[in-house]
Amino acid sequence: MALEFMIEGPEAAPFTLLLAHGAGAPMDSASMTATSAALAKAGIRVARFEFGYMAARREGTRKPPPKAEKVMPEFMAAVEALDMQGGALFIGGKSMGGRVASMVADALYADGTIKGLVCLGYPFHPPEKPENLRTAHLETLKTPTLIVQGTRDVFGTRAEVETYGLSPAITLKWLEDGDHDLKPRKTMSGFSTADHLRAMAEETAGWMRRVTAG
Repeated sequence: MALEFMIEGPEAAPFTLLLAHGAGAPMDSASMTATSAALAKAGIRVARFEFGYMAARREGTRKPPPKAEKVMPEFMAAVEALDMQGGALFIGGKSMGGRVASMVADALYADGTIKGLVCLGYPFHPPEKPENLRTAHLETLKTPTLIVQGTRDVFGTRAEVETYGLSPAITLKWLEDGDHDLKPRKTMSGFSTADHLRAMAEETAGWMRRVTAG
């Protein structure tokens, strides 16, 4: 099955973000589409792709999400296959996609392939299992990293994450009352989903500029 990309944003953008989906929704889900549109509006070229198990579902083959380690080679293959048009390459993803990106980032950063990593709603632990942390590699991560997280994300709330010993290479951007899709309860927070997606995109673009400026 040939790897396909969904690309949007300015062709001459200074930054390209290779973006992977989460465990349960495809690259063209409503959440991924809204996220990509916000990033593109902020001036970032976004390239979405799917892991093989998700692409197979389009052909009627229902496969459960594999362990993150199993799809690391697929992320590396996507980096190889992407047609870069100049500018700096960043990798990242939503939830599981961001986790997989974080697991391959240091090798790609060390050889100069990427400039950084962007994780949207990082799955620090499974819901209701805060003892099952997925943070060991984040403690020594060398790649400049931006994690955008909702303060009430069941995969890692602000109160939980602030107790972790994360690498100094990681910058955390918290979105008030956001859930795992960064969606807030407007009556509780005063913010809308559109507000949070715009804030995420603007933070990401500004962070990319700072990273590439050295």
